[in-house]
Amino acid sequence: MPLTTETYVAYGATEEMIKECARQADYTVPQAREKNGEIPLDETGAHIGVGDGWWYEDLGLQPTFINWAQITFLHMFMCQVRFRMFPDTHSGIWIQHLTNHMFYAAEDRLVVWHQMTSSSIRQRYLKDNFALWRAVLMSYDEGLVKGDAELAAAIWRNLFAGREEFMDYERLAQIVAYMRREIRRLELASDDEVASGEWKFDRSPGDEAEIVAKPSLKMRQGDKA
Repeated sequence: MPLTTETYVAYGATEEMIKECARQADYTVPQAREKNGEIPLDETGAHIGVGDGWWYEDLGLQPTFINWAQITFLHMFMCQVRFRMFPDTHSGIWIQHLTNHMFYAAEDRLVVWHQMTSSSIRQRYLKDNFALWRAVLMSYDEGLVKGDAELAAAIWRNLFAGREEFMDYERLAQIVAYMRREIRRLELASDDEVASGEWKFDRSPGDEAEIVAKPSLKMRQGDKA
């Protein structure tokens, strides 16, 4: 496919893929639509919204902008891993469009739900979040290569800012298993399936609970020793 056509296809497909990534932790801030509405804040001063699904209801994260961004980043990472399997002349185009769409969506969210009407303030905020995305990308890449323990540590640092009170090994293991499974699904999909923009993350980390709960072969052998 010519690069000009590839750019056009990638733009539209990644726009839909970012919607799917962002949907995993979607939230609203009802008070932002109310006249003189008072938006609740967390201990850091961040706006708290209203959201549902595994990441908020089971994992216990607050529906805040930064948590939405981190969960979206996690799903973006999995898409980016698959884009790297495209031909070298095309993969960078897909990765760039995916990243651009994320930050368009983030800026829109800051305006609509967080009343951040100052363009200069938004740009500074987005610049900080782009630096965060680069750090997230590096940490997940390293974890993917070095093993599940390293990947779990990266998830803990990114999603929970490394806070010990949120060190839930079972939930971390579920997220690791979820990421491994979804990356494998993406790897097995054809380029056309991925490039259609219709990719869905059709399960949640909670669906890995039964697998994570099973003792490993090494543990079973240890019990018999």
